[in-house]
Amino acid sequence: MIGALIPAVSGILDKFVPDADTKQKLAHEISTMAERHAHELAKGQLEINKAEAQSRNMFVAGWRPFIGWTCGVALLAHFLIFPTADVVTAHMGIPPVQYPAFDMDSLMTILLGMLGLGGMRSFEKFKGVSK
Repeated sequence: MIGALIPAVSGILDKFVPDADTKQKLAHEISTMAERHAHELAKGQLEINKAEAQSRNMFVAGWRPFIGWTCGVALLAHFLIFPTADVVTAHMGIPPVQYPAFDMDSLMTILLGMLGLGGMRSFEKFKGVSK
């Protein structure tokens, strides 16, 4: 939302701020406002994550590992257990089993997000921000 307001506010600056240096400084402040806000939100989320991880309550600290293990078991079943079972049953002459439908898109979205393998991580590595 802030990004949509930046051009409008910059246009207003042209009308009411005669000094070019002041206008440029104000325009820079406005353009970096959304970035600073997102940075503050990320720092707040990191603090929440840290507090959750230190909790002794399983329902507070355990939800991330639970989601991680759930995704891991789903990948294990989809890529190792089900295909192996198909090969073994086919070798034994047993008709193939119909496995439940598997939504890989949703699973990979969750798993890659938890692992930090989204586009921003790759972008940071490309820019040399993260080693």
